[in-house]
Amino acid sequence: MTERIKTLIANLKHLPGVYLMHDKDGNIIYVGKAKDLYKRVSQYFLRPQSGKVFKMVTNVEYFETIITANEKEALVLEMNLIQKYYPRYNVLLKDGSHYPYIALKKKGDPILVIKRNNKDKNYDYFGPFPNSGAAYQTISLLNKIFPIRKCQTLPTSTCLYYHLGQCLGPCVNKIDEEVFNGLREEIKAFMRGNNSKQKAEIKQKMLQASENLEFETANEYKKLLDSIDHINTQQNVENSDKKDRDIFAFSSRQGYLALAVLTYRKGILLGKQVFIVEEFGDNEEQVADLMLQYYEKYPTASEVVINNKNVIELLDGLVDANVVNVTKGKVHELIINAKENADNALDEYFLSARLDANKLEMLEELGNIIDIPTPLHIELFDNSHLQGSFPVGAMVAFVNGEPAKKLYRRFLINHDEARDDLKSMQEVVYRHYKRLVDEDCKMPDLLLVDGGLNQINAAALALLEAGANIPLFGLYKNDKHQTAGLIDGSGKIYELNNKNLFFMLTRMQDEVHRFAISFHKEKRNKAMRVSILDDIPGLGDKRKEMIYRSYSDLDSLKNASIEEFSQILPREVAEALYNKLHN
Repeated sequence: MTERIKTLIANLKHLPGVYLMHDKDGNIIYVGKAKDLYKRVSQYFLRPQSGKVFKMVTNVEYFETIITANEKEALVLEMNLIQKYYPRYNVLLKDGSHYPYIALKKKGDPILVIKRNNKDKNYDYFGPFPNSGAAYQTISLLNKIFPIRKCQTLPTSTCLYYHLGQCLGPCVNKIDEEVFNGLREEIKAFMRGNNSKQKAEIKQKMLQASENLEFETANEYKKLLDSIDHINTQQNVENSDKKDRDIFAFSSRQGYLALAVLTYRKGILLGKQVFIVEEFGDNEEQVADLMLQYYEKYPTASEVVINNKNVIELLDGLVDANVVNVTKGKVHELIINAKENADNALDEYFLSARLDANKLEMLEELGNIIDIPTPLHIELFDNSHLQGSFPVGAMVAFVNGEPAKKLYRRFLINHDEARDDLKSMQEVVYRHYKRLVDEDCKMPDLLLVDGGLNQINAAALALLEAGANIPLFGLYKNDKHQTAGLIDGSGKIYELNNKNLFFMLTRMQDEVHRFAISFHKEKRNKAMRVSILDDIPGLGDKRKEMIYRSYSDLDSLKNASIEEFSQILPREVAEALYNKLHN
């Protein structure tokens, strides 16, 4: 222990706060919170450590502390600092999307939509659904079963849904509010698992269609019944108390920790999620930290259940919910099920996902190969266009080997020579890093561009103009146009003999390609749909909106027949649209 560390320990206070560990270069390598700064921070240096904690401590040159009013304030500050600095030794949950809700409009025409939060007071919410596919599957089923309005904007005439009996036609009929309220209550009951009435009605329609020899119609009803049974199977565990619960359990093995959460709302299981991270120090403290990270992003249930009393003590006062441990009864069986999911996730991880292991070691090796400090924060750029049309640029960021989607950026290309990839690269790199320089933001440890010396030179010129000093390399391709290694500005090639490191960089490269191409397609489809639908007599904004909802892309639009268009458009307008698409 150095004299500087001894002096800093002597100055620690028995107060709540946040501590930041720095390495010899002044970089923040770990951020933590503490109820008692003296007890928590001093133990890193006064007690023997092992594993990743030992490695972290050996890299600490000094630390600083920020005293807060209470532990909850320390938690908020800790999360903000982690998101700002992405320290190498902080174990974070992967950056995912918010869970979706199914939202039912409270007044007027009952409309069902998918929402990513439950803030709008004009809707009742069901969820959240940890599996977004289940949310979309459920809302599709509800729209088929209940004759509710599907259109966001009312058309001037009835559509296909009305003729199929899946909409009451509020566009042409005046519907009593009591009818709408009845539909709303039926949907709420269905979402609580009470769907026997709907099953009986659909079964009766299926049998009647079969007797009338309308076998295709009968088969459609059979598919509806199968869909309801599938949802009932997914929600096979129902708690009689109808509580909103999150059931947590964890498991650890060979340096990895799995945290499983089962999400119950109104007593019904909506889904499960399992997070696997590298172990860092005490398992119980790490689990508490991961749960707090989880609730920074996802809504809290009224009751949180975890299979460990020490974790409950660590969470005391930090989660806005009743956090409990249950040792018997139905809820205890759910804890066992969550633990089985955590165990199974580790089994699958060790069988198939070992590429994700030791990311920090691979990044250290990468730094050694290209002779730079370990590149914990890597950014990659790519451009996309179609023969010069709809040109866009994209940047993705990886921190500690994981995609940091909050840092992703998309760019519309402004220069006139859109076919010139080098100018496009120069433009987006300059714009991005000039902003970081002007706002005094932290720079990445490594910038990678896709291509050879020309792309590197374009990016290097942009960095020089922006006043940014960042190690810059290209992803070098062999004569078969396959990524083979890295290349620097002088033309020196760095072979990657470690297959795991090679695959990690290839996945980063694939991600920036995907992000750029998806943005390009989004802009192209939007522009082309708008231009195709322009100048068609009788096709106004409302009818265009109906087409946007019915046909998600140009291919589906071109494959539609005049008869299909006639279900949502007057015949002459349908013919004019069809002719424009095919001429």
